[in-house]
Amino acid sequence: MDNKKFGNIFKGDKVIWMVFFFLCLISIVEVFSASSELTYKGGSYAAPIIKHIGLLGVGVFLAIVTLNIKCKYFKFFTPFLLIIAVSTLFWVDFAGHSTNDAQRWLSIFGIQFQPSEIGKGALVLATAQVLSAMQTERGADRHAMPYILVVCAFIIPFIMVENLSTAALLCTVIFFMMIIGRVPVQQLGKLVGSVALVIVLVVATVMIFGHDNEEASPEGQLTEQVDGKQPEKAKSGGMLHRLDTWKSRIDKFSNHEEIPPEKVDLDKDAQTAHANIAIASSNIIGKGPGNSVERDFLSQAFSDFIYAIIIEELGIEGAAFVAMLYIILLFRTGRIASRCENNFPALLAMGLALLLVTQALFNMCVAVGLVPVTGQPLPLISKGGTSTIINCIYIGVILSVSRTAKKRPEPQPMKVAVDNTAADDKETNV
Repeated sequence: MDNKKFGNIFKGDKVIWMVFFFLCLISIVEVFSASSELTYKGGSYAAPIIKHIGLLGVGVFLAIVTLNIKCKYFKFFTPFLLIIAVSTLFWVDFAGHSTNDAQRWLSIFGIQFQPSEIGKGALVLATAQVLSAMQTERGADRHAMPYILVVCAFIIPFIMVENLSTAALLCTVIFFMMIIGRVPVQQLGKLVGSVALVIVLVVATVMIFGHDNEEASPEGQLTEQVDGKQPEKAKSGGMLHRLDTWKSRIDKFSNHEEIPPEKVDLDKDAQTAHANIAIASSNIIGKGPGNSVERDFLSQAFSDFIYAIIIEELGIEGAAFVAMLYIILLFRTGRIASRCENNFPALLAMGLALLLVTQALFNMCVAVGLVPVTGQPLPLISKGGTSTIINCIYIGVILSVSRTAKKRPEPQPMKVAVDNTAADDKETNV
């Protein structure tokens, strides 16, 4: 009886639930280990992890609530979420709270949240609805892309001003959704060309008008993050104050000059240097959970660079296991989507899975130095507020699709008619 009640609570695809469980478990262990900076500032070892467990608990509860909503009803949330997303994104760009030189947070009734997280989910939901409504026998109607681009125009630019990496990842997810939604190849090709031109213009603008933070500081010290704040001299005015940070990150990533270990400036390249030290000191097998050394020196060890701490403590095998969990999540969601009879739940589930997995892979690439440093947390593992809860809701939506979406009829095995005439004649002759 208890097992039956337990099963009634945790409905939906069991593989997705297992992946979700392991990610939450790893999150609790690694956030507790990597939060030494927060425990030092707050004077309490338990407070940061208790808060994180509480947020995960709220997230799991909301995931369970979400999975009990039939997936067809998610369409009704689209206009409301779009209005909320556009309003809050406009608001945060002019009156938001700034943290680490990024004006990304709003505070309502004492609760801080990132409007970009709402914007991401709203855009994926709207894209899935447009693509599903405009499907034909030959694929998506040619008018589907213009509708999607109009919706993107109300969300992407506002996110891009303060969080270029999030905007780029979101554009990538929407592009993949259009491929899955069978948008004409000719339109996709024109879009790729246009985006490439925009990227060139953006990079050129950053390199021309931005000032390298290292150059802007008279002491030659890192100005991107010093005790979680950016010195006033390294900032540009207005809404384009992020140009300096973007230019600094591009310059650092494009500089391939070999630097001997003894000449590495841990003040100037603190994040990258300590992340590399954490990975190198893992000795393949890792130091064991809770035994990280670099967590005390690595800024945002519990958030943006938590994957470096995972490698340091759990080794290559633990890091590969974490990466495999996200890959399993993507392929399992693809399996669920392939069984859906209707296009909307399939596209919605795939869009949310791509959103989670793309961000996770990008965060891992940052930690190991394959791409420039950005502010992307590791979904469902990094310590966070809004992102943790909303990512749990995304899992709940995928579980809802697995549970309530109408399934394609299973192909019936063909019955082979056996001709017994020859056998009967043989018996008669005998």
